[in-house]
Amino acid sequence: MNFDLSEEQQVIKDLALQIFEGQSTVDRVKVAEKGDGFDRDMWQQLANSGIQALCVPEEFGGSGFGGVELSLALMGQGRYVAPVPLWTTGVSALAITDFGSPEQQSKLLPGIATGETIVTIALAESGANDVMRPTVTASISGDSVKLTGYKPAVPFAQHANFVLVPITFAGDSSNDVGVAIVDLSSSGITKTEVKTTNHEPQAHIAFDCTIALGDILGHGTDIDNREALRSIFEHSLTALAAIQVGVAEGSLAYVSTHLSSRRQFGKPLAAFQATTQRAADGYITTEAMRVTALNAAWRLAEGFDARRDVAVAAYWASEGAQQVVTASQHLHGGIGADVDYPVHRYFLWGIQLASVLGSASSHLARLGNLIART
Repeated sequence: MNFDLSEEQQVIKDLALQIFEGQSTVDRVKVAEKGDGFDRDMWQQLANSGIQALCVPEEFGGSGFGGVELSLALMGQGRYVAPVPLWTTGVSALAITDFGSPEQQSKLLPGIATGETIVTIALAESGANDVMRPTVTASISGDSVKLTGYKPAVPFAQHANFVLVPITFAGDSSNDVGVAIVDLSSSGITKTEVKTTNHEPQAHIAFDCTIALGDILGHGTDIDNREALRSIFEHSLTALAAIQVGVAEGSLAYVSTHLSSRRQFGKPLAAFQATTQRAADGYITTEAMRVTALNAAWRLAEGFDARRDVAVAAYWASEGAQQVVTASQHLHGGIGADVDYPVHRYFLWGIQLASVLGSASSHLARLGNLIART
């Protein structure tokens, strides 16, 4: 079994790291945090390099790659905690490519490839937070669809042009679900800004609007709506897991520098077994996160049933990343809590992303249910 990256994948990984290392400097990130949380110049640089076009088919100006390549780019983003909406736009490109109608693909994919179109995803649900049971309702009347409901904590909602919204069709005896593609400039949409742990822009969105029937993902095609929603959910968890790998890597890089340069009792901290063993634990956890994230991305890209694999990756990304960033902060001593020192930012990102992913126990429960059914 060969786990090596292909030549193209290695190029993508290296390119993403190069861009994020050069663009997502500590000073640039600070400026974004004090502003609106979005580095537009970096976003344009990613577009110019082709990173944003990774998951867009060649006929629409992209490269035609899939979830594995997106994951490699997202690991680079996480390593340098770059404030850009890469995961939502990348996963949306995959969803529109796989399930969108020809009209939807022509409308959205070219803009995604150039960076002009930002698409976010409204996955979180109030209450039980079951993505497969959306609380936003859709009432069809002729060629129009009335959307009613509320979606909390939508990432980059303030900056996105469109949002993918899971919906339940009202009055449908089968309680069927779907995904609406909503223009965020439409009337009847209310956004309420949310403050987040890592300064990522988010907003709660209230929907009381009307969209065209043609704005339901895959309208006019024979797609399975439930499968489309499940795919978006699984690709989203996998993308977030990939970012968490980078966040853990980045925090450990600071640990390595600190342990080798900081001296106590006449010796570097790296000479003490207690510190090096804790760093080693973090490295092992990070590698487990990497393997499970890439495995989930690969199985999704190959069309396999990846439900278990996604649950495993999400578990490690939620539980493991929090362990790594907490240990990294502790290994820095008092300076780890200093907001002027960069390592604290990885702690904030790790905690924030874990909350978006959902608790490790929820993923264990989902995995257990999947195992019990087979």
